[in-house]
Amino acid sequence: MHSVGSIMLEKLLNADKGYRGRTIPCEKGDVFEFVEYRDKTLLTVLGNVKVTRAYYYDKQCKEGFCPRDKELDVEETSFSPGVRRIMGRVGAYRPFGQGSEDIKALAGIDINAKEIERVSQQLGREAEDFCNEQAEIAAEPVLSDKVFPIKPIQRMYVSMDGTGVPMIKAETVNRQGKIDTQAKTREAKLGCIFTQTGMDKDGRPKRDEDSTTYIGAIETAEEFGKRIYGEARRRGIESAKEVCVIGDGAAWIWNIADEHFHEATQIIDLYHAREHYWSAAKMFFTGKEKKLRDWTESRRKELDNGDVEAVINAIKKLKPSTEEEKELCEREINYFDKNKERMRYDNFRRRGLFVGSGVLEAGCRTVIGQRLKQSGMHWSVKGANSIISLRCCFFSNRWEDFWESRLIA
Repeated sequence: MHSVGSIMLEKLLNADKGYRGRTIPCEKGDVFEFVEYRDKTLLTVLGNVKVTRAYYYDKQCKEGFCPRDKELDVEETSFSPGVRRIMGRVGAYRPFGQGSEDIKALAGIDINAKEIERVSQQLGREAEDFCNEQAEIAAEPVLSDKVFPIKPIQRMYVSMDGTGVPMIKAETVNRQGKIDTQAKTREAKLGCIFTQTGMDKDGRPKRDEDSTTYIGAIETAEEFGKRIYGEARRRGIESAKEVCVIGDGAAWIWNIADEHFHEATQIIDLYHAREHYWSAAKMFFTGKEKKLRDWTESRRKELDNGDVEAVINAIKKLKPSTEEEKELCEREINYFDKNKERMRYDNFRRRGLFVGSGVLEAGCRTVIGQRLKQSGMHWSVKGANSIISLRCCFFSNRWEDFWESRLIA
């Protein structure tokens, strides 16, 4: 059936060989002149087909092109758009070598791992350009026919976090690791945006179905701040009645929040906050199970009630006997003191707000971890960012929009 289909497809494609007259105007003011017809073999989902296309050449610019290649979306490639869709999807979900085996088994197409890698990364860069373009359109002060009307949003959440991605040695030169050694990873920053309209039957905040979109990259906090703000603009942040930023204690997150979302309610993820009093408890009450349980339970209640000062006082009452214990206490006291207004969880709950970043935590595992942090993997920044862009496109349900934009372009 594939063989029959490829024959029919070949005849259909060759019905128009792309002859557009003896000359075609050049954008630089010159002209492309028709030279000859040239054949090109394309790998399609039905198998190989041979396409005959008119070839034009500009003697002044010394450039040639085939109009039919652009129309068929096969410029500088021997893979059809349908095959490239398959390659991009497989490359985003699976190691490239395994992806080659999957395509052979499922579609009967022979494509080597290097080609899947090359096409996946190219599509990733195009997907990033697509997202950036939509963000720029959303930021235009005057609505155009390119901008989708935004419905009023009751509540929008912006959540950010970072996770390490294993890198090749060239990408970590002169970068210090956590224990005075050369770093082996680079931080991939991931952001997600979702909306909330109401509460569930138990009175807990309920995320709007299919409202979560992701953006991410290995880049500076300044670059990422612009990226996530652009996505928030695209999602209609200006029509949101309330905006909340959720994150852990990382300084770069709150710097972005202050710069781009300065009127938003800032919330430290409750589970990250709990980890900080637990780190003190584990050091001071090791082997004292009852004291550990009683002390941490009291801190849990205080934190849930938004009484951060009580948590700080409890840590101050601990009696460090070593320099290590003293430094830990000072660090945790400083953490709670610096972020106390972001930890008024009783107030946040009364307002019906989320106080945890579970959506983003799951995103770090799903969008980044499951593909880029598998055993033995080492990435370049460029390669990792391409795959991150592809996966964000998939998990944000924008894959079809991306391909439609390529057809329109």
